[in-house]
Amino acid sequence: MDTSIGGHRMARCLIARHGMPPTIVSNNGTEMTSRAMLEWTNRTGTGWHYIAPSKPQQNGFVESFNGKLHDEGLNEKVFAHPANARAVIERWRRDYNKSAAPLSA
Repeated sequence: MDTSIGGHRMARCLIARHGMPPTIVSNNGTEMTSRAMLEWTNRTGTGWHYIAPSKPQQNGFVESFNGKLHDEGLNEKVFAHPANARAVIERWRRDYNKSAAPLSA
């Protein structure tokens, strides 16, 4: 049962889902500041930019997404088990990605 994500898994997930990003913008969460992530960025040449503590506006896209996830996907539900939460979140993710307007170039 997953209750957290470590740096090695975070790096694998980033590449598997999105390919090799040129730069990552993140908060200072433990999974993002781990030795595994630092070694991965050094090995791959991926740039890293940490947003300043208490400055969520520096990463407005993610803050907006997190708000939608909580408001539309999590706040309305009571989860009996982590598997139930994963299923609800997966359904929400699919709906969100299907209905989200594509980014303009």
